[in-house]
Amino acid sequence: MKEEVATKNNLEKIIAECKKGNVLHQEMLYKHFYGYALSICRLYTYSNDDAVSILNDSFLKIFSSIKKNGYSSSIPFKNWLRRILINTAIDSYRKNLKHYYHLEIDNEETVYADSNIIEDLTIKDILKLLDQLPEMHRMVFNLYEIQGFSHQEIANKLEIGESTSRVFLTRAKKKLRILINENF
Repeated sequence: MKEEVATKNNLEKIIAECKKGNVLHQEMLYKHFYGYALSICRLYTYSNDDAVSILNDSFLKIFSSIKKNGYSSSIPFKNWLRRILINTAIDSYRKNLKHYYHLEIDNEETVYADSNIIEDLTIKDILKLLDQLPEMHRMVFNLYEIQGFSHQEIANKLEIGESTSRVFLTRAKKKLRILINENF
């Protein structure tokens, strides 16, 4: 059988086959969303290997949930997938929390980055900068600035106070400004 590509027209068919446990269609769904899913997972980890691990855990949840009718076509599949990816990344963080070293910024100073430098940053440069943030700062920064969650939603997801979420975001931004000035 010729391998199909998941398009908008046949995505519903692929999902319907995934509900039946069809491994070929699960693989097609996985391959179609792999790049998108990996880009989201990578935002919440320090390495590609950890991102792939979160991605694979997410797809196991996705396939299991689809089989149990956990996905409703009333919301776009990509949005549902994104929510599972983010929640799995947060679960992974919580599970490994005891292994993370929390670095606090003691001497904070206001540093302003040249906007021309920021425009010239590549994806690799941005990931390199994010990799230098303490884990919780990185998590809050990604949830707020990249994924668009409110501080209240972040507080609920990470089981922290809303004001704590704001503090972590402020510290992440300050640290990023310092890193940009030091590296670029």
